[in-house]
Amino acid sequence: MDGLDGFFKAARVGEGETQPLIRDRGPPLRVLNDHLAATQSRASSTATAAASKMADEKPSVLIIGGLGYIGRFLAQHIHKNDLASEVRLVDKVLPQLAWLAPEFSEACAQSKFMQADASKPEALVKVFDRPDGKQWDYVFNCGGETRYSQEDEVYKLRSLDLSIAVGEEAAKRKVKAFIELSTGMVYKSDSSPSKEGDKLKPWSKIAVFKLQAEEALAKIEGLNLAVVRLPHVYGPYASQWVATALCMARVYQHLEGEMKWLWTKDLRTNTAHIHDVVRALWDTATWYDAGKAKWNESEMGKVPIFNVVDKGATTQGIMADIIGEIFKIETGFQGQLISTFARMNLDSVVDDVNDEILGPWADLLSDAGITRPGPLTPFMEKELLKDTDLSMDGSRLEDVLGFKYEKPVITKELIEEVIESYKQMKWWP
Repeated sequence: MDGLDGFFKAARVGEGETQPLIRDRGPPLRVLNDHLAATQSRASSTATAAASKMADEKPSVLIIGGLGYIGRFLAQHIHKNDLASEVRLVDKVLPQLAWLAPEFSEACAQSKFMQADASKPEALVKVFDRPDGKQWDYVFNCGGETRYSQEDEVYKLRSLDLSIAVGEEAAKRKVKAFIELSTGMVYKSDSSPSKEGDKLKPWSKIAVFKLQAEEALAKIEGLNLAVVRLPHVYGPYASQWVATALCMARVYQHLEGEMKWLWTKDLRTNTAHIHDVVRALWDTATWYDAGKAKWNESEMGKVPIFNVVDKGATTQGIMADIIGEIFKIETGFQGQLISTFARMNLDSVVDDVNDEILGPWADLLSDAGITRPGPLTPFMEKELLKDTDLSMDGSRLEDVLGFKYEKPVITKELIEEVIESYKQMKWWP
């Protein structure tokens, strides 16, 4: 026999005796085959429905400032790991103008993008409304002004007002987790690592308005708020802090001069790699949504706050050593006399430094035929040249969430990856 006839050939009904279960290929077998086919069809439909239900059960995600440095990497993390049922990226800047690397083409696709200024009340409904009428599960506020040395009104409008506007809308719509990005510059400068409950004394304008945003959001009734405070974030395509240091090093390499830092090698300039940062953001949202395990409100406060900072306790000295090794240049630190003078005359010192390096940088770009250097510049911001420690303790994130850093220490190899990413984008001379 073959097929089902063979399978159901016989069954023992008594000692030494068998009886056929199916005697012929007549109607009973056809009925059985039809029954099995129908069962398989139903199972297939059930599996499809289950897969669809699982997709529906994944959270829907709204990222404000979705094309910014952190926003785009968060979108990529979600896309690569298939973490969300739907993602919307909201930004004032069009994707074509955001210096996006090719690897972000799917994660930041036009179909996921909405151009809007979420700080404007008239834009909020468009930003938050979904075609199916449902609400977003997670909202990440990666927006706000990130440039240094702007007027107070700029930070108020683009950072503080933005945070309050999207926070109020998220509360109204009962969003399950609202993650606000802040900065470790809100802490009082101290070489000892600051924990989340330590003294606050913002030492940059960005930090002043970020702290105001934290405080305003904490007062919004019904907002499921968690705050993440960040150090200097570095990684592929990074701008600002790490980019400035690398561009300056390239100039001093070109000039065959020694690159000297102000202050001391022990000044804390704590760091976190972008890949760890976006993992921490996502894990914070899912932890909040799952019930905030291990959160002791009486000891830790009503609003969960987490420092996200690697375990390397990065200092100026560590960065000087890495940069010296990569660029094969002498690095060092200005003596006490010059540092004291700089403290008293920071504006003129910063102007002198910029005058010294901007011309040679322009020459390097010209010689390399680079007309669009992206976000890279050696221009030194006064606020980044202050004698202030950015020193943070990140143990709470590890203790409460069980978070593990994949890049726990800044290394020469990781900084070389940053430079390589600049070369791929044709930004690097």
